[in-house]
Amino acid sequence: MRIARVLTRLNLGGPARQVLASDPLLARAGHAVRVFTGTPEPGEGELFDLALERGIDVVRVPGLARGWSLTGDMRARRFLAAELAAFRPDVLHTHASKAGALARSASRSLASLARVHTFHGHVLEGYFPQPIARGMIAIERKLARNTDRVVAVSHATADDLVRLGVVEESKLVVIPPGIELEPFLALEEGARELHQRLAAPRDAQLVGVLGRLAEVKQPEWAIDVFEMLQARYPRLQLVFIGDGDQRGALERRIRALQPSSRERVHMLGAVGDVAPLLADLFAVLLTSRSEGLPVALIEAAAAARPVVATRVGGVDELVADERTGYLGTSVDELAYGLARLLDDEAAAKAMGQRARVRVQARHSAEALAARLEQLYTAVVEARRCAS
Repeated sequence: MRIARVLTRLNLGGPARQVLASDPLLARAGHAVRVFTGTPEPGEGELFDLALERGIDVVRVPGLARGWSLTGDMRARRFLAAELAAFRPDVLHTHASKAGALARSASRSLASLARVHTFHGHVLEGYFPQPIARGMIAIERKLARNTDRVVAVSHATADDLVRLGVVEESKLVVIPPGIELEPFLALEEGARELHQRLAAPRDAQLVGVLGRLAEVKQPEWAIDVFEMLQARYPRLQLVFIGDGDQRGALERRIRALQPSSRERVHMLGAVGDVAPLLADLFAVLLTSRSEGLPVALIEAAAAARPVVATRVGGVDELVADERTGYLGTSVDELAYGLARLLDDEAAAKAMGQRARVRVQARHSAEALAARLEQLYTAVVEARRCAS
């Protein structure tokens, strides 16, 4: 098959990591895969060059970016229309709202093209004022009518899409994320390189917050949790691994801490290879108010690290509460879960090992590539039969 993938950007987030994991395997299976992508925002980092190094056919789309821009979006749509017509894909797979809207619109003239779109979560409620949210739902509903399959990364996301009337259940399929697990599965107890980098004591209990520093991730909650626990647990230190538009606000929060506490909170910025850092973390903390199924927690599990996370989206499909970590819905509950880990390091380590076993089969690159190939084959054959 000839497969075109369109993503708004190849930043350090989950969708891009999944492309790096699955697309070389699809190409190795004999398929022609071309990835179209825009430009990331400042501080997000990018995997474009790494994708090229992996042998992935990647094309930069002029004007394609996360924010809405009339001139940029029109330019991106014209570029995609020309490139898709020239590439002649059998299947178009778009990811997230911006790329999904522009690429599906740009492909209207390709009558035999099978279209697939993935929701890696959604912003259809709880983000914008009701009139805007209703308009977005109407747009997604219209786009879904001309899409052969809509993919959700978790059952929770799929349930939301049905409840909101975005797509009929017969078109919906759940495909959980898959990544290259090997670098994480191979990790053993670290050499405390991260401790040295942070000038932290070797026995410091480093808790990592992985991912974009965006409002939806509520990174300020992590500092709230730290403030609740820092006096009782003097070895606790907090590490933000990522960047984004909330960095300035977090830095102000950190500067407002007492000096003895301030030196125990660190910001590393965007990091391309997080595996070596996970080797030195005691646990991972996720404080988002909305998620699909976060790749950061898959990486933590593969690295045998327990997690404390908000019970949102598909998080509880990945984290077994009180078995591989703790789930909560408030700062107090997250602090309680982290305290339980800090109180019993042996139990925390056992939770991490159970988490590693849970992700190995379900969230590997091979599993993702196989599920995508099966889906692409089904939609392409259905199109051929219909014609």
